[in-house]
Amino acid sequence: MTNSKFIRKLFRLRDMIVKNFNFSDYNKELHLHVVPHKCGAECPICRRRCKIVREMQEERSWRDLIVSGTTIFFHFRLREIDCPTHGRSQEHIPWAEAYSRASFRLEYLILAYSQIMTQKAAAQALGIPKSTFSEILHRSITRIRDGHRIRDLKSIGIDEISYCKGKKYATIVYDMDKGCVVWVGKGKGRETIDAFFEKELSEYQRNQIQYASCDMAKTYIGAIEDYCKNAILVIDKFHVVKALNEAVDEVRKEEWRAFDGDEKKVLAGLRWLLFKHSSNRTKGNTHTLNMLRKSNRRIYRAWVLKDEFEAFWEYLYQGSAEKFIKGWITSVRRSRLKPLIEFTETLENHFKNIITYIGTGITNALAEGINRVIRQLKNRASGYRTLNAFSDIIYLVVGDLNIPEQIPAKFRTMEIA
Repeated sequence: MTNSKFIRKLFRLRDMIVKNFNFSDYNKELHLHVVPHKCGAECPICRRRCKIVREMQEERSWRDLIVSGTTIFFHFRLREIDCPTHGRSQEHIPWAEAYSRASFRLEYLILAYSQIMTQKAAAQALGIPKSTFSEILHRSITRIRDGHRIRDLKSIGIDEISYCKGKKYATIVYDMDKGCVVWVGKGKGRETIDAFFEKELSEYQRNQIQYASCDMAKTYIGAIEDYCKNAILVIDKFHVVKALNEAVDEVRKEEWRAFDGDEKKVLAGLRWLLFKHSSNRTKGNTHTLNMLRKSNRRIYRAWVLKDEFEAFWEYLYQGSAEKFIKGWITSVRRSRLKPLIEFTETLENHFKNIITYIGTGITNALAEGINRVIRQLKNRASGYRTLNAFSDIIYLVVGDLNIPEQIPAKFRTMEIA
């Protein structure tokens, strides 16, 4: 077996012939001068073998994996071809994408490592400068997602998330059926969500959306009503419950501010007890809250009304649910608890899109779970300076396209020495 054949088999260079090689002991680099295995040159579009017009003057290099502490580089003098169908272009390179400086194998490892660890840690593991790593990662994700189209979108969730200090927000659109992110846009204004519906979806796709869920922001509600004519809009249960909890907590705060010194100790630790769902409270928790009936009637009344509202989500028929809500709103107004009365005004303003929960059960719970993953990604990297860098990681980890699997199968390997 010749040295060239041995190297080709060792590094699984099935699509190459090693013409020459040289090893740098100082830099721990192995430079392989290769040519495609097949004769002739292929068109990068139709893969047809074409006439070679000329050979480039300078060799190009591609970085590959690190094997036993040695970085592998491929060198090849590219040729220009003349395809009868597609005209003159650079020949197809089997081991890398056109105009890339990294091999498919290295790109796959960068994508796979970035899914499970920080870019800094992945760059150290692969022996690549962090700036080079980030550049290859961004180019790979951008290239793979270029031309990707959203498909079979029937249920969407829309939410916002901060990505940087200084109140910088991004709008995120989810496919609630598949449990993934389909789009990330800068900002949370109407122009942002309009860009999604107008540029990413056709009129046919917008009409195919059956369910949509969002918070009580007028921006998202207005966009869904304008673009998704056939969709049932459901205000997310999580945000309704959150608004109610905030109203109850405001009652607690008012009482806290009215007390002095030792009197405040009576209310210590009540906040999270008040927030708890009845199914999650222990008997001791319930006993503590029941004691408020004598010690603080206002907080006790707010808690009772909050617990009563839980029954709304259990109704199966909208008519029964509407009757319950009317009675509950009457009880709140009789209580004269201003924060809860303000909540009922919000409830009435959005009621037509809250009542649609009954019978559909649509919530943004899946989106909140994905948001938790996104926040973990942000915290793992200690934040991102730009939305482009952040959206790259979002698409890579929870996007609607499995990006590493778009690398040709024969180059998808996690083996690295």
